[in-house]
Amino acid sequence: MAKKVKKATKKEIEAIKKLFLEHYPDSVTELNYRNLYELLVAVMLSAQCTDKRVNIITPALFERYPDPVSLAKADLDEVKSYINTCSFFNNKAKNLIKMAQSVVENYNGEIPLERDELVKLAGVGQKTANVVMIEYTGANLMAVDTHVYRVAHRLGLCDAPTAVKCEEELTKKFKTDLHLLHQAMVLFGRYRCKAVKPECDGCFMKPYCKTTESFKV
Repeated sequence: MAKKVKKATKKEIEAIKKLFLEHYPDSVTELNYRNLYELLVAVMLSAQCTDKRVNIITPALFERYPDPVSLAKADLDEVKSYINTCSFFNNKAKNLIKMAQSVVENYNGEIPLERDELVKLAGVGQKTANVVMIEYTGANLMAVDTHVYRVAHRLGLCDAPTAVKCEEELTKKFKTDLHLLHQAMVLFGRYRCKAVKPECDGCFMKPYCKTTESFKV
């Protein structure tokens, strides 16, 4: 259950939004990719795993399996061998192959670029689909990972107990520029508003911070 903090006022929400857009005007994912297929695979691997680790893993993986067709035919143990330094690699390997098989069977080998279709793929939940749409199309969507969840609670932007509910609250309150705000909150949470020992001194959000307690999703 999420801890209770004082909620941000409407005026504070507008100020927070403005500050995020000013400090992260061109924020994009730190995952390396060259096309939609590579982006989807990278985002799937990034669940509970750092982008840095994913970027180490994916070059060899993409060289061996450059498209959904080759991944759909892959041997499970071989895929595992490419991603075994990634968290939950056993399940991720299974889902990667199932995802690729579904893309080949149902979408003529092309990754669908609609959120409602993406979530039908194995291993692709709402957050993963939203991240792909945000990054690849600039869709006005919010995706909530552990960083966004923590930052949102610390700033009093939401008190939701789940990532999905938090996403709904942030979408309702921010309304526009969600794709930029999502990545801004990710970067802010990753490098400044960290779970342990947040860098509060000189932080541009300090006037709006409600707590330094950590929130997990």
